[in-house]
Amino acid sequence: MQKKSDRKKAKTSSKNELKNLKRLSLNEGSPKEGGLGSRRGLFKKAIGVTAAVPILGYPMFSIAKSPVVLKMQGAWGSKDIFNEYAQEYVDRVNQMAKGRLRIDFLYAGAVVKPFEITDAVSKGVLDAGHQVPVYWYGKSKVASLFGSGPINGANSEQMLGWIMRGGGYELYERLLKKLNLNIKGFFSFPMPTQPLGWFKKTPPKAKDQLKGIKYRTVGLAADLMQELGMKVTQLPGGEIIPAMERGVLDAFEYNNPTSDRRLGAQDVCKNYLLGSFHQAMEFFEILFNKTKYDALSDDLKAILRYAAEAASASNTWTAQKNYSKDLQALIIKDKVRVSRTPKEIFAAQLEAWDKVTARLEKEDPFFQRGS
Repeated sequence: MQKKSDRKKAKTSSKNELKNLKRLSLNEGSPKEGGLGSRRGLFKKAIGVTAAVPILGYPMFSIAKSPVVLKMQGAWGSKDIFNEYAQEYVDRVNQMAKGRLRIDFLYAGAVVKPFEITDAVSKGVLDAGHQVPVYWYGKSKVASLFGSGPINGANSEQMLGWIMRGGGYELYERLLKKLNLNIKGFFSFPMPTQPLGWFKKTPPKAKDQLKGIKYRTVGLAADLMQELGMKVTQLPGGEIIPAMERGVLDAFEYNNPTSDRRLGAQDVCKNYLLGSFHQAMEFFEILFNKTKYDALSDDLKAILRYAAEAASASNTWTAQKNYSKDLQALIIKDKVRVSRTPKEIFAAQLEAWDKVTARLEKEDPFFQRGS
């Protein structure tokens, strides 16, 4: 049985605790400030902002921050395998961010046209984009140096190594600053060398047979093919097949057997030439609005960066699985005549690159000094 003196001490202690609680509730912040003068302030002070257990008779509730949501648009039509590559990046970001950040991926045209993604991201119309640097070739031909540049003896894996470890990324950021583009970018997936492409008529066997062909390509490859006498039109992927059907184009290149087959190239022509020096070292560019990127915590920034490296490997394996399979389907099922590009055309391309590069160095000092 509790002694009378003990009961008296307990009663006194309880009164003192109540006085202290009242004093805190009056002195440590107003309800508007979230101080202990509010029930929510008292709860936060007692147990933090993430717990959801009742205390001192207060109701149960939890306080959680909403995730950062970034809208990313790709430059690819709805059927293109490039959307799968973009989604592999998005999935990695979303899983690693654990609900604190989420990227929602949109197909080409959902907000802006494919060639408008760079401006849209820079201005904040889009939070992010998935494309290739040559898609903003119209702003600066130097963009092609970060994929689809002049032949220099390196393949796409080596060129991506130059970007990541050889000073290429610093050059890229200087170009963004020079053009006043409010962008933070990353690179991913060294692409296999791209085919010369699809030809409605008998494919060229000599360099002179290239002259006059109405051809689709993008970036500095347009300068190269014009040097060889072709009539070049730059179009996003989704506009190629309609242009072939209308006779606007006689031939085109896009990227790889899987993308080409999904575009429907085999339905408009049956001649496919593999091998070329026009785009031998390309990779994806993953863009973020720099203001929104800079506002993220360091760990979320790291997730965006390193997910690009992880997706680079995943994209490579996805490409290996699909490209060979679809090339076989083009040959066996679709009856496409696949052949290697003649050596004379390879040699002509190298000569043309020398001329294009020399001209560009005179036109834009950035090609020489990177400034």
